[in-house]
Amino acid sequence: MPKQTVALFFGGKSAEHEISIISARSIAAQIDRNRYELSPLYIDRDGKWHGLACSQTVLDTDIAALLRSGSPEAAGQRIDELTAAAAGERFDFGDFLEKTDVAFIALHGSHGEDGKIQGCLDTFGIPYTGCGLTASALAMDKALTKLCAVDAGVAVAESMTVLSRDYAKRPLETVVEVTRRFAWPLFVKPASLGSSVGISKVRSVEELSVALETACELDGKVLVEASISGREIEVAVLGNGDALVSAPGEIIPGSDFYSYEDKYIKNEAKLVIPADLPEGVANEVRNAALTIFKALGCAGMSRVDFFVENGTNRVILNEINTIPGFTDISMYPMMMAASGISFPELIEKLLLLALEKRPITPKI
Repeated sequence: MPKQTVALFFGGKSAEHEISIISARSIAAQIDRNRYELSPLYIDRDGKWHGLACSQTVLDTDIAALLRSGSPEAAGQRIDELTAAAAGERFDFGDFLEKTDVAFIALHGSHGEDGKIQGCLDTFGIPYTGCGLTASALAMDKALTKLCAVDAGVAVAESMTVLSRDYAKRPLETVVEVTRRFAWPLFVKPASLGSSVGISKVRSVEELSVALETACELDGKVLVEASISGREIEVAVLGNGDALVSAPGEIIPGSDFYSYEDKYIKNEAKLVIPADLPEGVANEVRNAALTIFKALGCAGMSRVDFFVENGTNRVILNEINTIPGFTDISMYPMMMAASGISFPELIEKLLLLALEKRPITPKI
């Protein structure tokens, strides 16, 4: 049986560019090369698609080591050097369409996790891993996710949506409104970014203004959210119609909250799988994850993050990630492994699920 060609999308125009490269590197190391021909496809920060030579060179670079050294700037500079060296290489879109059997999307954040690349692949009839256009767009927007969750009966934290253009016009009025509605501490986060990029824990008016400025520079919509005193619990969901929900895992942050630095640079957070939860609470978390997965129309995979409130054990949705991290410290593959699905098996299942929901539109 001939090998199927898998186009591995990574990089992208988002603040999670480096994390995407690390995820893709892990996926490339685990995919079954006896069954699949891997064709890496690197997208740079400007959105340019690069050919095989450049893509493979970027994929082979240990960006994780540069991040762990505490130098995200060095990681970015190295990636730019690799891209510049391959400036003359041409990406052949016709060849891509002809040869690609299925796409594995390892793009995190905007222009990858938000439905844009999914819509593109739908147009050309190429099946791909993960959620479709609509579910991706809904899940990417934390404010819209909350609306869907409430409608489905899943609890969420109290929040307020701020449009960046409105904040730019009326910063003082926005700060006053936030302080009127929320108690300290609170969280300010971009509505459509992941990996904890741009999130701030705020304890004063002075910190609030800085946090709003930071988040508004990163996104056109910002979420102000009440702080929940509780444990950070996550579950992995895998499947199309009949989805498997993993045992819950717990993140114990090394700082005030599970920040970008905590995840990828300091690496001080503790990950506990399975989480030590009463059976009834664990089942409630798993049921809530499946409820929001179905409510958004998700398919393939998602990681769903919750808080279990101290004192009450109330299960409160934090967010859902439709293209979770696939690094060696990422919760999604670790929770699946704890549920009996190894990393190579997980890659295989995701590709089969992608082919199962193959689009009707033929390749152009």
